Formats: sequence, structure tokens, C-alpha cells
Amino acid sequence: MTEDTDRPEQPPGTGPAGAEPATCYRHPDREAHIRCNRCERRICPDCMIPASVGFQCPECVREGNKGVREARTVFGGSVSGNPGVVSKILIAITVVAFVAQQAVSGFTSRFYDIGLAVDPNTFETVGVADGEVYRLLTSAFLHGGILHLLLNMYALYMFGPPIEAALGRLRFIALYLVSALGGSALSYAFAAPNQPSLGASGAVFGLLGAFLVVSRKQRRDTSAVLVLLAINLGYGFLVPRVDWRAHVGGLIAGGLIALALVYAPRDRRTLVQVAGTVAVLAGAVALVVWRTAELRGSI
Repeated sequence: MTEDTDRPEQPPGTGPAGAEPATCYRHPDREAHIRCNRCERRICPDCMIPASVGFQCPECVREGNKGVREARTVFGGSVSGNPGVVSKILIAITVVAFVAQQAVSGFTSRFYDIGLAVDPNTFETVGVADGEVYRLLTSAFLHGGILHLLLNMYALYMFGPPIEAALGRLRFIALYLVSALGGSALSYAFAAPNQPSLGASGAVFGLLGAFLVVSRKQRRDTSAVLVLLAINLGYGFLVPRVDWRAHVGGLIAGGLIALALVYAPRDRRTLVQVAGTVAVLAGAVALVVWRTAELRGSI
């Protein structure tokens, strides 16, 4: 009898079906009587991953997933099983902020958008021009009353999920926040320096602008959206206490970002989408820098 020198060495956990002891190839100290359907190595219960038939080991599952392409939305975002979750989180954050406005003294004045003013309580200078740049974003989560809150959150609830489903979560978040900053920046740039501004209207108008762009791209009827935009923009110009600048700024920012997201060529989609979003953000920053220099020069 001659020795078979051509037989390959078997990996741990494999061997004749009746060989004992049978141990898991990943955990040699554990008994294993089930084999992976793909590599046929023995696996313990902790390593057993259900497959269409039988079980597979973690390594084979990872190897198989390498060839599976991640599902994407029509505009390149990741597909989510719950496409409205970000919209709901934004609504929840805004509602919590409104509760804090009612419960905490001075909360609203600490975080609303204001250019440059003197705090009547401390007689100190406050505002974006005084370095409180965070107000440009925090003001988008504050509201002047329950009706103001309900109208904006209803619009976010109606238009947020479909846009989120079309763009994906990450792109939707970028759209919402940069639209909010765009509205705050235009308000800061052209309103009186001591005029406070607050509300999610800038971000909501950004969503309306994006909804219009997405609908046009998908060849849907946009007449209802155009009428809604016209009514709300007109209302902003006619009612003195409404900050139309924030509406216009949010609409422009949201519309421009949506154009970059929706019409980016497929072969350079991510690059064009990021560049377009950054360009809009840079425009808002430029407005803030210009207005800040002007206000500080007047001190």
C-alpha cells in the first residue's frame, strides 16, 4: 500500500461525515453537526445563518454579499424600507424645540435668527454678526406659535416622505438643512439687523422647490404645486410679520440643490450632486460673510 501524497489538507471542521469529534471551524471548542451549504465546513449554532435551503457560515455569506449591488433610488440614493423616517425625526425635533420654547425662559431669544442687537436683559450684543452663527440653523427649528408650527409640520409631513423616497435619506437631509440655511442667510442679509426671524418655512419652501423639480423630471403634473407656491409666496409678501426673505431663500436653495441632484449625469452623479449642494451652501455662506462684514463695520 502506498501513501497518497496528492490529497489536499482539509480545513478545520471538515472531514468524513462520521468523524468525531465534530467541531465548528470558527469555534474549535464547540461541537457542530451542521455543515455550511456552500463550503461544507461544520458550523455551530452561533455561526449558522439561515439560507434559502439549510444554513451558511458567516464567511460564505460575506463573500456572497460582495456580488450583490445595493438598491438605489432613481436619483442615486440608498433605498430605505421606511422612506419617511427622516421627515418624522425632523418633525419630532421641531416639536420638542417648541415645547422647550414654552417651558424654558429665554430659549427662543437665545436661538432665533437675528443679525445684531442688544439683549435688553443683559445689555450685551447678540446676533449672527456677533459670532452666534448657529442661529442660522437653530432658528429653523423654532416657531412663533402653535398655528405656525402646525402649518410647517403639516407641509413637512406631506412633502417630506415622497422627496425622501426619491432622493434617499442622506440627500434629503442635505436638501432640508441647506434650504434652511439658505432661508436664514437671505433673511439675515436683507432684513433689519435687530429683526428676529424663526420658523421652518425656509426649509419647507426648499422642499416645495425640490418637489417641483422632481415632479417635472418625472413628467408629473405640477400645476397644483405651482399654485401652492404662488399662494404661499404671495402671503409672505402681503402679511407684514411673515419673513418673505426666508421663504425666497429656502425656495432658491432647495430648487438649485434639487436640480443638481435630479439632473446629474449617471456616470458622474455623486460628484455633480455633491458639487451642486456645496455650491449652494457656499452661496449662503458668502451672503453671511458679506452681511457680517457690513454690520460689524457699522458698529
